[in-house]
Amino acid sequence: MEDVITFHLDVVSGVGSLYSGRVKTMRITGSEGELGIRHGHAPLLTTIKAGLVSLVTAEDKEDQIYLAGGVLEVQPDTVMVLADTALRADDIDEAKAQEAMRAAKNALAHYSSGDKDYAQAFARLAEAMAQLKVVELARSRRK
Repeated sequence: MEDVITFHLDVVSGVGSLYSGRVKTMRITGSEGELGIRHGHAPLLTTIKAGLVSLVTAEDKEDQIYLAGGVLEVQPDTVMVLADTALRADDIDEAKAQEAMRAAKNALAHYSSGDKDYAQAFARLAEAMAQLKVVELARSRRK
């Protein structure tokens, strides 16, 4: 079996460090779309969208972290995620996320697509859906 070279990953939010360690791979949504990152990736600096960071640790453990946007810096041996908000699945209140999704859908029904309020409601909907996806993935991993 081929040995995979790991790289150091830090996921930090305004509240503190959420993850710091060696990983084999990670997936994240950048401003231009999905990114898969391994050791030796070309240097990159981009904004990130609300959604999941999926990673595989050096010990082959899969983990998911919810991000509500931020900045990603990639260097060949180090990756830094500076997140606006970052949560692990266990920290997400599923009922609150479902309520936020319902409220955002309701708001979308009352605004036209060119409206500033529509854009804000759409962003809240995407955030709630991403949080619920993290919860769902964590639940399926435990089974």
